[in-house]
Amino acid sequence: MEPTFDLTIIWAGIIGFGLMMYVLMDGFDLGQGILFMFAPSEAARDQMMNSVAPVWDGNETWLVLGGAGLLAAFPLVYSVFLPALYIGVFLLLAGLIFRGVAFEFRFKAKTSKYLWNWSFAAGSTVATFAQGAVVGAYIQGFETEGFVYSGGPLDWLTPFTVITGLGLVAGYALLGSTWLIMKTEGEVQDWAYKLTPRLLAALLVVFTIVCIYTPFVDPFVKSRWFDSVSLIWALPALALFCAYLVMTSVKKRQDGMPFVASMGIFLFSYLGLLASKWPYIVPPKFTIWDAASSYNSQLFLLLGFLFVIPIVLGYTTWTYWIFRGKVKATGYH
Repeated sequence: MEPTFDLTIIWAGIIGFGLMMYVLMDGFDLGQGILFMFAPSEAARDQMMNSVAPVWDGNETWLVLGGAGLLAAFPLVYSVFLPALYIGVFLLLAGLIFRGVAFEFRFKAKTSKYLWNWSFAAGSTVATFAQGAVVGAYIQGFETEGFVYSGGPLDWLTPFTVITGLGLVAGYALLGSTWLIMKTEGEVQDWAYKLTPRLLAALLVVFTIVCIYTPFVDPFVKSRWFDSVSLIWALPALALFCAYLVMTSVKKRQDGMPFVASMGIFLFSYLGLLASKWPYIVPPKFTIWDAASSYNSQLFLLLGFLFVIPIVLGYTTWTYWIFRGKVKATGYH
């Protein structure tokens, strides 16, 4: 009896949704860390910390959800990605650990507070750069023999992945600054208003370089972009429109629109990446169907995820609702 539904497509949608939620949710609090040592004062750093303190733990749930689902539904991805990106993934996890420890210890520290400030900033920056480099490595593709990675441990580190890593640092910093515009007032908000146009300009420079560079890195993307009339070009156009909204809303000193528009830049860029590489999940050879686990395994796991995802969405929504409004160094008001 043939399966009624193509669970591989459903799982690809779940994993894609989970990773996008992680980028949007955790991106702005990683951005706080990237900007942390540039803050105008220690009181401003306290305010930055307080703006994300209620939500940062929950934001990382999406990384766990996406990672666990990826392992269960597409085991081939792990068998290739982990050997290929071992050092990059190690840097990512080490950065997240440093950031998490510093977040908790800084609130209690007195004489060593400056050390935790630097740990929070360094951990956030390293984790972000590693994420961007991993995305660049995915665009480049992986050398495989059969179903096994056959390249070297540093093949992922190229000029292209350095550019994508720096681009994500600029992008998360932009999310962080627009989050501060929305959640703070006074000195911190004024600082964020001044900083946002510079971060947007840096992101657009990297965005342009990556768009020019990518067709030379991946012939498949080049053919998909240029060999026929493609609606893919609508996605970067929408991302650029969101960048325009960021700039105009900052000039008007609006509170919420800069952050929403910044999230739009990431959303449409992410969709553009997926559309460019579809259906390859381990480029340049393996599609989502090649990498998928058995139908029965996917079905069993899907039943669990159908319960978990609404719960995660529910408590995430509730947390953001409870801690809505502006924040001062002493807390929300």
